[in-house]
Amino acid sequence: MPDAQLNDLMQIAEAEKRSRAAVIRDALDGYIAQRKPALAVDVFGLWKDRNVDGLDYQDKLRSEW
Repeated sequence: MPDAQLNDLMQIAEAEKRSRAAVIRDALDGYIAQRKPALAVDVFGLWKDRNVDGLDYQDKLRSEW
């Protein structure tokens, strides 16, 4: 890590009264969250192998309201 980044990190940690490790963990959490695929991508095609008519299933659920 370049000295300039380390100095900035130390200043942030001191200002927030937190450890450098905690600041780094938060930074990584933010970085990872920005790059995770959207939930819709993860579930796309989830029901493709089911033998269920989508409209019939929807009507059945709505009839329960």
